[in-house]
Amino acid sequence: MKDVAIILAAAGKSTRFNDPFQKKVYTTIQGKPVWQYSAQLFADHPRVAQIIMTIAFEDKTMVQEKFAGNLTMLGVEVVIGGDERYQSVRNALERIKPGIRLVGIHDAARPCLSKQSLNQVIEMADRTGAAILASPIRATVKRIDPKSQTIADTISREGLWQAQTPQVFRTEHLQKAYSKIQGAPTDDSQLVEALGISVSAVEGPETNLKITTKDDLRTAESLLKTPQRSRDNPFF
Repeated sequence: MKDVAIILAAAGKSTRFNDPFQKKVYTTIQGKPVWQYSAQLFADHPRVAQIIMTIAFEDKTMVQEKFAGNLTMLGVEVVIGGDERYQSVRNALERIKPGIRLVGIHDAARPCLSKQSLNQVIEMADRTGAAILASPIRATVKRIDPKSQTIADTISREGLWQAQTPQVFRTEHLQKAYSKIQGAPTDDSQLVEALGISVSAVEGPETNLKITTKDDLRTAESLLKTPQRSRDNPFF
């Protein structure tokens, strides 16, 4: 049964990636663009009926010229995003096909997502209506005074988790959340939570990292080159 749509968020500015020539989602690892790793995983999933990738307006020509064949092969639709991530997701939501039960949002800059983690978060959203991948914070957390750059407080890490993607929701929950949007949310779960809907957390591995800097890219490249990596390996 194909009843899941995936929104692949790739419209960011990549400011912290610090590359004047290429955004992080379009740089290559082993000859393959970063966005394509997770797109391939979604395209191979038996429940995924639709993949929509949001891109920045200024990248439209480049994406068409460089990746048209890859996008067609994987069945990925392209939607022009907005200045902020939530605006991009809202644009993609307008293209969701009838009959889609669940919508997942995934950062295109997370190429190390595993088949196991994807299955787990979809299955949890099936049961509860809303679920995200997340990982417990294990390091000591400090609050820093932004003016003096000194430690203002040490925060207990008990119960603190760091959100990952995919974040998967019943279609009607996500559509309602986006119809009532206020401010500039940093992730989609925040909007669904504001409706009073409980969002389940599925523990995802720390290997499901988001590429932000060149160091992150090198880490992802190392993970993706690991010989034992496979779609069925539970570590990945």
